[in-house]
Amino acid sequence: QVQLVESGGGLVQAGDSLRLTCAASGRTFSSIAMGWFRQAPGKEREFVAAIRSSGGRTSYADFVKGRFTVSRDNAKNRMFLQMNSLKPEDTAVYYCAARWDDYGNYEFWGQGTQVTVSS
Repeated sequence: QVQLVESGGGLVQAGDSLRLTCAASGRTFSSIAMGWFRQAPGKEREFVAAIRSSGGRTSYADFVKGRFTVSRDNAKNRMFLQMNSLKPEDTAVYYCAARWDDYGNYEFWGQGTQVTVSS
């Protein structure tokens, strides 16, 4: 089992930056692939970014490319999402997720952290 806890959300203005952190339990963190998702009010949850277990390869949704950066520190069981140039449409609950390989379904989810961007 993997337990995930997100932190770092908050209320910011358009153009500001935030850094989200996902803390993972267990000694297998370096062998699991991770991702970030978000869900805005009245909308379905959507993919934001992903990073492989080694941290060597990342992928992003088109709407965050060039603004968001996903990274991980396997020594500290942490994954991060650096969000720059935030827009009001980035307002959502952000979730981190984990899966055992790079192409399977995400099996483990955090409780989410709220990000609100005011105009």
